[in-house]
Amino acid sequence: MGTEIEADGRALRFSRRERALAQMEAHDLDMLVLGRQANVRYISGAPQLWVVGTRPFGPICEFVRATGEIHLNSTWDEGIPEEIPHENLYGFAWNPMTLIGILQDIKGADTVRRVGTDALTPTFAKLLPMAFPKAELIDAEPAMQAARRIKTPEEVQALRRALVVAEEGLAAGVAALGPGTTENALAGAVLEAEAAGGVSTPATQDAAWVTSKEHPWRRADGDGRVRDGDLVVVAAGVLADGYVAEVARTLYVGEPTDAVRALYRRRDDLWRLLIEACRPGSATSALLAAYHQAGERLPAMPVAHGLGLGFDPPVVSPTLRATAEAEVLEEGMVLAVTAYVWEEGVGGVLTRDAVLITADGAEVMSAAPAYGEAVHG
Repeated sequence: MGTEIEADGRALRFSRRERALAQMEAHDLDMLVLGRQANVRYISGAPQLWVVGTRPFGPICEFVRATGEIHLNSTWDEGIPEEIPHENLYGFAWNPMTLIGILQDIKGADTVRRVGTDALTPTFAKLLPMAFPKAELIDAEPAMQAARRIKTPEEVQALRRALVVAEEGLAAGVAALGPGTTENALAGAVLEAEAAGGVSTPATQDAAWVTSKEHPWRRADGDGRVRDGDLVVVAAGVLADGYVAEVARTLYVGEPTDAVRALYRRRDDLWRLLIEACRPGSATSALLAAYHQAGERLPAMPVAHGLGLGFDPPVVSPTLRATAEAEVLEEGMVLAVTAYVWEEGVGGVLTRDAVLITADGAEVMSAAPAYGEAVHG
């Protein structure tokens, strides 16, 4: 694994900016002033340090529609794309008026009409008009979401590379599974393999857990130790070069019973219906309907969510049914699709895969085995 900080590939950077420019035109935005890290990387193509966790809005990246010029908050040149010159970089500043002065120096700042931001604090809501005196401040998040929801071919390749690392983590967790091991040991195996693959940033909170036989949405109570008769979820998620990849499988410990085999068959039936629902032009609510058609209760977690530079649209959840009915699947979307079935006294089976919406339907991008009848002994 190299130690150099490198910008995203040129083709990846320019393909994303083309989509962003198209949405800026569609939403009549003259300039973007972005603070959210996923949006900043989408435009700039530069990985940044010191951005983990939630922080208030700040002007980190500016993108001028008329010239294609990019200004970026960075204190060094390493990893900065060649098309962003040194003079367009600016450092951190505790005084917000220093940042306003930097924005005022951007060519055209005094004449732009509509400036889009992806978030605002009360402070910057008052200060930004000083940098753009003739501009109306517009919510740019709809434009950025519209750009990011459809992946370019270069983004799909980036997601495939991230999936390879996630699947290596999954395989390590599966190999470590057996009676007597612990959830923590399984999680350690997953994270160790992901780190060996060059990724030290997990994208999911839990990597392994024993499913409850008493409650459909909880993990099993107890000491976290794996025993014969347990259904164990192994979930790998990574943030690789900015892109999130997720894959999850459930394995049975011991000799499978008829009830366990029946549960896996229910998972298979549900999964087939979910994939059939992943067609361009269909409402995302078709994924919710797949659960109803299979006779399964809807899970507490989202049935699907977009993958990309972080958490992309759409989010398909029982709690967002109106949104799911309005959202339409489009060619080029990449979703993390989840199938979940549960039986009292047996446990739950969860499967999650990355699915690419294609012109002809759906492509399951994950290459990991399904682990159906071939459960873990």
